[in-house]
Amino acid sequence: MTTLVFLEHHEGQLEKDSLGVLGKAVQLGGDVAGVIAGSGVEGLAAEAGKFGATQVYVADDPALEAPLPQPRVDVLAELVRSGGFDTVLFAATVLTADVAAGLAARLDAGLNWDLVELAEQDGKLVGKRPALDDTVYVDVGWKTEPRLALFRTGTFDPAESPADPEIQKLDVKLEDFSTQATMVEQAHEESEGPSIEDADVIVAGGRGLGGPENFALVEDLAKALGGAVAATRAVVDAGWYPYSTQVGQTGKNVAPRLYIAVGISGAIQHKVGMQGSNLIVAINKDPNAPIFEYADLGVVGDLHEIVPKLTELVRRRSS
Repeated sequence: MTTLVFLEHHEGQLEKDSLGVLGKAVQLGGDVAGVIAGSGVEGLAAEAGKFGATQVYVADDPALEAPLPQPRVDVLAELVRSGGFDTVLFAATVLTADVAAGLAARLDAGLNWDLVELAEQDGKLVGKRPALDDTVYVDVGWKTEPRLALFRTGTFDPAESPADPEIQKLDVKLEDFSTQATMVEQAHEESEGPSIEDADVIVAGGRGLGGPENFALVEDLAKALGGAVAATRAVVDAGWYPYSTQVGQTGKNVAPRLYIAVGISGAIQHKVGMQGSNLIVAINKDPNAPIFEYADLGVVGDLHEIVPKLTELVRRRSS
């Protein structure tokens, strides 16, 4: 098996989920290479070697500075054809979903998405994907090569496996139609602390908070714990909190070590996005709230009394 892993980067760092997928590919065996595409990214190649890549391809060109998918499809399509890769793996993000789909169309290849596992069974590569609102898991495969796969956020943790990678620079040749789109502006939301995708601790708020002003309770607890703030779809739809913090089926999938759900009923759509958390703590005044069915620890009571006391306790312990 010859595997190519697309290594996404942001602000001079390789993304955690991409490195996790790289580690999984190394675990499966065979020849594993990584590919990095961007502008001023040559220095990231050595970092990929720390996580097991024996070969790293670098497409470093000003034309790749903007995070647009089609130029990256051009780079990958040429590399997959010339390198003879039979498997191409991606960690799922907004950008990689576009890149993987475009690459599948360009190569007339099969793409399986939202995978949470990959293994070799009876000489064939088999992926595992949640279905029916994550109530069951199904095995999926590929009829042809190359095989393309997108993995759900937080599926694999990076595991260092130091290698001395061979670094090869790629000549960037773009199709005419791939240069038609330009990025006019890239907005960055101002925020403090880690993003919800990278945070080890997440404190999430739901409609049980009663109003947007009460998100201060969630923010204070998250700050005390050194974590990030998340929200449910109902909260986001009501305009209480930004969409970028939404966890759930139509939001983001997260997998922190600790997930504290404050005033969240626990509908299946929300469960889909946070069930990968190592420890789930729920605070809700309704003892019959569905979230208590899958929480590791449940606290029944008034969140307006419990959360401030918990925050104060954490602050005292920290000091």
